Amino acid sequence: MFSTRSGAVRLSLAVVIGLIAFKVVVGVITGSISVIAQAVDSFLDLLAIVITFFAVIIATKPADENHPFGHGKVENIAAITQAMLIFSAGGLIIYSAVRRITTGAAIELTEAGIGVMLVSIIASIFLSRHLLRVSRANDSIALEASARNIAADVYSAAGVLVGLVVIRFTRLSIIDPIIALLVSLIILKAAYDVLRKSFGGLIDVKLPEAEENVIRSAIMEHAGELVDFHELRTRKAGSQRYIDLHLVMPKDISVEEAHRMCDHLEQDIEGKLQQASVTIHVEPCSEECEECPVSPDMRKEKP
Repeated sequence: MFSTRSGAVRLSLAVVIGLIAFKVVVGVITGSISVIAQAVDSFLDLLAIVITFFAVIIATKPADENHPFGHGKVENIAAITQAMLIFSAGGLIIYSAVRRITTGAAIELTEAGIGVMLVSIIASIFLSRHLLRVSRANDSIALEASARNIAADVYSAAGVLVGLVVIRFTRLSIIDPIIALLVSLIILKAAYDVLRKSFGGLIDVKLPEAEENVIRSAIMEHAGELVDFHELRTRKAGSQRYIDLHLVMPKDISVEEAHRMCDHLEQDIEGKLQQASVTIHVEPCSEECEECPVSPDMRKEKP
């Protein structure tokens, strides 16, 4: 039920809405700026999840007349939007923490704050791990951004928890805004990581070297049947991979045999890389030589 993209998003909505309500109530009761900061962060998580929900719906639509390459880049746009929201959360927390340091205020009922942080940590751990599993299974950068975002909440909530425990036994309220500042740094780092990864899809950064090596390996398995390949170009839009290359075949090979080789390579590559679209341009070799890698049976020399 929750193993699909849309199911994972629905689960996220339910968990995050519950955490927001819990944190807001406890933050108001205790007067803790770090707990309020956590509530703000969770609220931005909610906005990010809503964005992810609509992005997943659009990104999974098949290619159409106006979008022949599909809608995958919507996920990259959604992830960048999430990064902007996370940056905003970090900035807001920094502002609130600095203001609290300059004005000063006591914290009440730290036990309630400790309780809500424990609940938040446990819920966020399970939710982020589930989202990460679903994002990897479906190769969804938008879901991965949500998973990273919520995972950052675990570390920030742990920091707030430690701060509240220290305050409970020392009564040093200044620790609260200091912890909030540390939380903001974690949040800003998470935003940077999401932004860096998602922006690459919009400017057509090539696939990771490991994935390009898979493509090269699939081609070179047929070294005795083809001459060479070049102009390998790769990119990724959301979860969709696009690959094109030039394949050099013996100049006397038939069109049917060249077409059969292209079909085989396309199926092989698409079977090894999720959601891959392969385009191959066939070229004849320019000359014969003693070092030709193609087996004699594949060459049809004219008398």
